[in-house]
Amino acid sequence: QVRLVESGGGLVQTGGSLRLSCVASGRTVSTYAMGWFRQAPGKEREFVATIGWIPGNTYYADSVKGRFTISRDNIANTVYLQMNSLKPEDTAVYYCATSNFLTTAPSGFGSWGQGTQVTVSS
Repeated sequence: QVRLVESGGGLVQTGGSLRLSCVASGRTVSTYAMGWFRQAPGKEREFVATIGWIPGNTYYADSVKGRFTISRDNIANTVYLQMNSLKPEDTAVYYCATSNFLTTAPSGFGSWGQGTQVTVSS
């Protein structure tokens, strides 16, 4: 069983940056695809970014492309989400998750973290 713990969220002004981290424990995640999702109040959970176990294999939601960067450190068993040029519409709880294959669908991910709140003020 993989346990995922996100951190790095907080309150930031429009145009600011945050770096989210997701540390995995219980087993190595080096052979899993890792993803970031977010959920705003009253909305469904939506895909943000995912990274495969092959370096450079990344996909992003159109809404964050060019602003967010997903990366991973398999030695540290950690996945990151660098978020730049943040907008108020990025406000949400951000979750990381693991998948056995590269996908953007939440249903394809098995283990989930508890989430970290990101709030972008206008």
